[in-house]
Amino acid sequence: MKTSYLFLLIPLQIACNKEKLFDGPNNYADDFSSYDNINELIENENENWSFFQKTYASNVLSIDTNIYHSAGKSFKSYAMPTAEAFGASKASINKQFMAFWANETVLIEAWYYIEDTASANWLFLFDLEEKTNIGAGPGMRLAMVNNQLRVEHKYPNPDILQLEGSEINVPRNQWVNIKMAVKLSQEKSGNVKVWQDDKLILHQDKWQTLPKDILYVLQGTKGMYSQIEFGVTANSSENAMTVYVDDIAISVID
Repeated sequence: MKTSYLFLLIPLQIACNKEKLFDGPNNYADDFSSYDNINELIENENENWSFFQKTYASNVLSIDTNIYHSAGKSFKSYAMPTAEAFGASKASINKQFMAFWANETVLIEAWYYIEDTASANWLFLFDLEEKTNIGAGPGMRLAMVNNQLRVEHKYPNPDILQLEGSEINVPRNQWVNIKMAVKLSQEKSGNVKVWQDDKLILHQDKWQTLPKDILYVLQGTKGMYSQIEFGVTANSSENAMTVYVDDIAISVID
């Protein structure tokens, strides 16, 4: 009987130790009003943001005082089109060492202003990722394709698309509110909802929303997400893109 109890306790202890080892905040908010220049975002060792990704010299990250949703300032990212020979074009901010665990529902909300009306085909606006030993930051991300939002996965899973015939375009040259709620699961017991200006545009139940290990391809997953990324997280469009982000809020809602 004692032996049986021991075997039951071992997985529980491993899970508890894992959550303690990879513990971090599960909420964050920023309206960018407290910054005077872009470098202030990554000061103070992850107290605010953790690092930038600016993969091309001509890409730009800045604090903007002309176009903002509230409080007089926003985060501005400008990214050239991706040139295949030079890798993905990025202009984004990242916050790492967070902790969103399986069975929790994480809610991500932000206001976006996408400048101009040029085609934005495969423009990525937000990433939710896990750091792994093998694999390049597997996770979920929000993309614009044909000027419409979809959820794309950085692990083997189909995209989540808007219902055919009722698709809604993302408005341009004005602020739009985007919310994404994800119940986290490494099995097909998660779900995803995305709202655009409070209208539910994407809804997927019985879905794998966390990556899990795949031999030789992806290893080191922990049943969690630990990093968020905003701005132009990748610009696969044929056009340079300018995106403003404001009033970011991330939380766990159950």
